Amino acid sequence: SFVTADLFNLFVAFEIMLTASYVLITLGGAEDQVRHGMTYVVISLLASTLFISAIGLTYAATGTVNMAELAGVVQDLPASLRMALGLLFIVVFGIKAAIFPLFSWLPDSYPTAPSPVTAVFAGLLTKVGVYAIIRTQTLLFPVLEGTSTILLVIAALTMTVGVLGAIAQSDMKRILSFHIVSQIGYMIFGLALFTLAGIAGAVLYIVHHIIVKTTLFLVAGLVEETMGTAKLRQLGGLLHVAPLVAALFLLPALSLAGLPPFSGFVAKLALVQAGFAAGEGLVVAISLAVSILTLFSMTKIWNGVFWGGPTEDPPVGDIPTAAARGFPRLMVAATATLVVSSLAFVVAVGPINDLSQRAASDLLERTPYIDAVLDR
Repeated sequence: SFVTADLFNLFVAFEIMLTASYVLITLGGAEDQVRHGMTYVVISLLASTLFISAIGLTYAATGTVNMAELAGVVQDLPASLRMALGLLFIVVFGIKAAIFPLFSWLPDSYPTAPSPVTAVFAGLLTKVGVYAIIRTQTLLFPVLEGTSTILLVIAALTMTVGVLGAIAQSDMKRILSFHIVSQIGYMIFGLALFTLAGIAGAVLYIVHHIIVKTTLFLVAGLVEETMGTAKLRQLGGLLHVAPLVAALFLLPALSLAGLPPFSGFVAKLALVQAGFAAGEGLVVAISLAVSILTLFSMTKIWNGVFWGGPTEDPPVGDIPTAAARGFPRLMVAATATLVVSSLAFVVAVGPINDLSQRAASDLLERTPYIDAVLDR
């Protein structure tokens, strides 16, 4: 998906990913897994149908599906056709990325999957959709009138609806699943600016989010595997019996909320600066408000899982006894490694920011890519 230069090959890659992800989501064969896995497949197949239709329309209008060739010929199409194709690709990849209002499959399917699978999906799966949106909009539709405004509205709504959905949940994995939706809004915000600083900020945010969100879902997996549940009402007091797990949650949670000096602060600061520079103060204000609400929902998890005490009987009976039996060591080691990686992100933010600037420049400057693919 990331290296293809052909729309049809991108479609094939998406279908392979769909097949593999369905198998992983339903691994174990529980009723909830199969039911929500089918929802994921049906919605993904709808996206695939729209995708192949968009490819067919593109080929009929231009005679090619090579993205380097399309970068030139798409600009010669009538404005109405370019707008229709541009919006169709946003819808197709928006389903994959779980943007508003196309995200309903994600909060249902992710919490039912096995914890390690959910952690990988949380870090990577939706980012493929985000990358596809960034790639097609910068390469094929860079000057499409109205796209920036549409994407800004989508970004603001995705951020807001996602975080409000998270606040309304009482299950740790569902809260984190809704936060994936909310955080995708920040990435779309960076793209919607169509500036070097904005896209560089989006790239920086994607790297941060891959690390932090994977970490948080691994912590949720640790809790669920050991305590038998991720429901906040059946948990509590883990800070006293499992302080290491509490610390492994606290650091990425603060980073997700964008508090300094963590990676989330660095990434959000880049987007805020880019937003102000582009004159999009309203969306910047929304992004900052969403950060506050994100912190609130992280506090909700902290109080429910690591502080306080259960208000309903936990499946394992006595929480301290269950914690004393120990958490899966391999998952603890993997989670700790990711926490260290998140801290290393802050230390190495200079070189990482330089790389994100180069990536943004390559995305916006289409000519070198076109020349390389077409061997000019």
